[in-house]
Amino acid sequence: MKTKLTKNNISTDKSEFLLINKLIPSAIFDVRYNSNSNFLGTKVDGYKASYCYLEKSAAMALKEVQKNAIKKGYSLKIFDCYRPQKAVDHFVRWAKDIGDTKMKNIYYPKIDKLDIIPKGYIADKSGHTRGSTADLTLVNIKNNIELDMGTPFDFFDTLSNTADKRITLLQKKNRNILGSLMSNQGFVNYKLEWWHFTLNNEKFPNTYFNFDVK
Repeated sequence: MKTKLTKNNISTDKSEFLLINKLIPSAIFDVRYNSNSNFLGTKVDGYKASYCYLEKSAAMALKEVQKNAIKKGYSLKIFDCYRPQKAVDHFVRWAKDIGDTKMKNIYYPKIDKLDIIPKGYIADKSGHTRGSTADLTLVNIKNNIELDMGTPFDFFDTLSNTADKRITLLQKKNRNILGSLMSNQGFVNYKLEWWHFTLNNEKFPNTYFNFDVK
């Protein structure tokens, strides 16, 4: 299928996407950008519901990840999947608004907001917008508690780098468990963020989608 593109390789066609909430109902969904509980401190443009969409091949691969996680006593907890281009644009506008620092103490306590874009924490194009990337962690099925990964999701700090030397042995083990589960199904970790994984052979490597999450 060749999706119809508009200017700058932007598409609003969602026909090749699956709703992960329906495909993997056993997963836990904590879609932060459909709430105020995120680094902006406000609901993000393009998020109308706490849903997770992925391109079909990425969706089916993630379903296998969940099956294997459950066998090991874990479940996926998903923070974000497909992200509309309008949401990425919102991130960039926020990063340039240096007066808005209400969430600094939680999400970026050690860096100046002016450095968020130069240091690569936010960019004007995102792999999420191509439909093959997910941000997630693991929870223990017995108590529904997240595994200790060393930092929260979306923590703008080098401590979030997957192989950062300062994390404990337990945190390293937990990151490795998540990484192995994902890599076994063809996902590749973004080394600066332990929670960020993209399907290696993504179907739309040059297409950025812009339909609402609803």
